[in-house]
Amino acid sequence: MIHIVFQQADVDVLKKAIELDETMAGEIFEIKDEWGVGPLKDIDTGEGWQIREDWWRMLLNDSSYDASKLVGSFDDRQTVTAIKAWLNTNENEEAWIWMGQNQHDVTGYYWLMPQLREYQGRLMIIYLNNLPFLNEKGQLFYPWCINDILPKEAVKAKKLARPITLSEFEIDPDEWKRIAEENATVRILEGGKKILGKEETFYDNEILKNLTKDWQKATRVMMNTLHRMKIKTGDVYLMWRMKQLIRAERIQVMGDMEKGWKEFDVKLPETKQAEMAFENKVEI
Repeated sequence: MIHIVFQQADVDVLKKAIELDETMAGEIFEIKDEWGVGPLKDIDTGEGWQIREDWWRMLLNDSSYDASKLVGSFDDRQTVTAIKAWLNTNENEEAWIWMGQNQHDVTGYYWLMPQLREYQGRLMIIYLNNLPFLNEKGQLFYPWCINDILPKEAVKAKKLARPITLSEFEIDPDEWKRIAEENATVRILEGGKKILGKEETFYDNEILKNLTKDWQKATRVMMNTLHRMKIKTGDVYLMWRMKQLIRAERIQVMGDMEKGWKEFDVKLPETKQAEMAFENKVEI
């Protein structure tokens, strides 16, 4: 068998699970793009793919990461080609798709489906949808992603594996077509496998909620936001939105934000402080 995941940390969990259970042994393929954000229109064409790459390049150029090393450093289309080559060579083997209850994994799954249609009957899915697992303290919790669970729990999760049905192979590619044509900047998971498109400002209030009247490092605000938000996204998109809020003068800045994420501080402007104090009926 082979395993398909959508986050790097998922790879690490499965590797440790395989060490615990050799029956799970197999190569792990990671779909690396964050399909929960960014343009998707005509993504199956070279032009559409380039538009998406250029969008990521814009965000990364405004980040602390090196865009020249990240944009184009991988191509999920090549990963799919490698998956198909493996399935063609190993005709009696299966591919297991691991998916957490989040828009990142589910949109990645939808992107895969039209491309793997010919392998119906050989694709298994393990979807941690509203299923409880045990954490390190032995307490029940509902994981957001595969890497939230312990390797020994991943071994147990293999019992959840089921074939992707013929009905899903008929319906899910159409759902991907709808998502791509809608071309929302942000996509969230409402429940089950239902993806909703949202505007690019969707996460702005999450950022603003973590600002105060006092100066804080921008990186601290970003990390607090990432930790507290229920519908998560990546740090690159979140910091890009923070900078857009600064440019719109909805966040006050001190320092040079062009030099890097650690080089500037942020706080609520006076007008925003008063507005939030009124809404929360507290004194500032």
